[in-house]
Amino acid sequence: MSIEKYVNLNEERKIQNTKRKVAAYCRVSTDNEDQANSFESQQRYFRQYIERNPDWELFEVFADE
Repeated sequence: MSIEKYVNLNEERKIQNTKRKVAAYCRVSTDNEDQANSFESQQRYFRQYIERNPDWELFEVFADE
């Protein structure tokens, strides 16, 4: 058995110029005000983290509030 054609999916993706859609999940475990601040910090962290990767596009931030 021989392989007829080799396709590099990473190269195909570059040609198509598509971004990978990613999501973030944030949650807090209590109603404590410090946890609420943590929730905001989590959202900010993930948004900035995703923005720093040029191959990613933020799809949505999912959250348990």
